[in-house]
Amino acid sequence: MTKQELFENIQRKKSFLCVGLDTDVNKIPEFLFDKTDDAIFEFNKAIIDATADLCVAYKPNLAFYESLGLEGWEVLERTIDYIRENYPDQFIIADAKRGDIGNTSAIYARTFFGNMEFDSVTVAPYMGEDSVSPFLTYEGKWVTLLALTSNKGAYDFQFMRDIEGEFLFQKVLRTSLKWGNDNNMMYVVGATKAEMLTDVRAIVPDHFLLVPGVGAQGGSLEEVAKYGLNNTCGLLVNSSRQIIYASSDSDYAVAARSEAQKVQEVMQTLLKNKGLI
Repeated sequence: MTKQELFENIQRKKSFLCVGLDTDVNKIPEFLFDKTDDAIFEFNKAIIDATADLCVAYKPNLAFYESLGLEGWEVLERTIDYIRENYPDQFIIADAKRGDIGNTSAIYARTFFGNMEFDSVTVAPYMGEDSVSPFLTYEGKWVTLLALTSNKGAYDFQFMRDIEGEFLFQKVLRTSLKWGNDNNMMYVVGATKAEMLTDVRAIVPDHFLLVPGVGAQGGSLEEVAKYGLNNTCGLLVNSSRQIIYASSDSDYAVAARSEAQKVQEVMQTLLKNKGLI
């Protein structure tokens, strides 16, 4: 998917919502296990059907699938296939946080872009250019590079300054501009650090940002939009738990849709105020 196609989808749906498919076997409604032998996929399918017209992206967190072994990988593949077959306009991100030496990264890239139909994969930049560049060799695919994360531990390293006073996350942004561009690289910037988006935008004004941390983690959508929106929207704001676990009863899909619609309606106003729709 190209940057322009992503922006056009945002304009059409009046939304820059990404729904995180962090499907925890211990949190999905118990009645699904009595109803079917394929409870995890049925849960994903229902969530997708309920929210697809309200969002522009899905982000499966691979840890929840890898923890189930072969069964989990099979569910993940069927989930991606289901989205591709029924909602082909969706941008699908593998939240895998890969990052290894070049030949290993090349195999990871083959996994997600060659064998599976993801549009992007989250990648850690710590090992440098040769750990990221293999992902950038696939036409129409994206790297989503970790830059400024929403977790408490972000302060352990990401805010360390060099001798010139630059934060490490700023160094990651500046250095990575040599590897990719705003048509094949976006950045993870946590919503709980929304005020830092001004510093991020000073370095990467035209790139898309994947912003987790809105909802259950307490990030403000309005603050993210205030500091992060650009002239092509430039934001994919992820919400996981707040949407997919809105209810643990038989109305879980209806509840998920209701929560997604609340977010979409706010996004519509924010896009309109920015003059993007």
